[in-house]
Amino acid sequence: MTPPARREGTPDPEKKLPKKEDEFFLSNAKPARHQNVDINQRRENAEKNPLEDNWWDDDKPQGVRLQKVLAQAGVASRRHAEVMIDKGRVEVNGQIVRKQGVRVNPNVDVVRVDGVRINVNEEHEYFVFNKPRGVHTTMSDEMGRPCVGDYLSEKTFSGQRLFHVGRLDADTEGLLLLTNDGELSNRLMHPKYEVSKTYLATVLGEAKNTLVRDLKKSIELDDGPAKVDFAQIIDVHQGQSLVRLELHEGRKHIVRRMLKEAGFPVQRLVRTKLHTVQLGEQKPGTMRALNSSELTSLYKVVGM
Repeated sequence: MTPPARREGTPDPEKKLPKKEDEFFLSNAKPARHQNVDINQRRENAEKNPLEDNWWDDDKPQGVRLQKVLAQAGVASRRHAEVMIDKGRVEVNGQIVRKQGVRVNPNVDVVRVDGVRINVNEEHEYFVFNKPRGVHTTMSDEMGRPCVGDYLSEKTFSGQRLFHVGRLDADTEGLLLLTNDGELSNRLMHPKYEVSKTYLATVLGEAKNTLVRDLKKSIELDDGPAKVDFAQIIDVHQGQSLVRLELHEGRKHIVRRMLKEAGFPVQRLVRTKLHTVQLGEQKPGTMRALNSSELTSLYKVVGM
């Protein structure tokens, strides 16, 4: 009698099944690199070496690979970034990195290439705003007066919170730095770093070299003496003078008060430069992003 047909994959009743002790499995899995892991020891090692992956946290590597961060910051391609790491040109939080695959937190870690800090935090933004005359240096004004915040409505609506570095009075025009980097902002305003600011002042009166001498020597004010680091008479015409001044003082209305005390009341005042960041041909009411060299120079002057 012909045996009934058997579906493929069903056991053959005539074949004896192996006994339990005879069963075996052939595995192609690769053995683990660490057969016995002391998680507490690995955690301690990772805390001592913060550049290592925090692998114990949900078994997922933390941070972003350093070469990718450098590439995204525009320093070099990933391949060239790897070469720079091999040569010891990259440091993270003051520690030279030569190991490939190190992960960093761009929002926290400080990355430098050849000793120069690189902006790797994509959340931080830096802008130069040319403040027009009559605009108040506030992000909103309870009295409804024109303010800097009126020019940032698009940024505000998109959820970006920018604030101004220092202040310009309503009648003063020119360069105003806007950012959401609190540490850089605080340092730029701190007197200990002596960050220079350059102004062009149109004053009443035909200035002579004696004005330059007095400004450099010292002008006595109500809250103490003040002087400039540099002064130059640019032009004298029809009873007015154009004067360039550079100083690191940050007292309120310092430029206007110095020139008034010297006998040359200010008619117009424009801030044209902050350290190495220049206003250039930028039109009033417009805003532009800082380039990498400008940002690097600001990091350097405040020791970041």
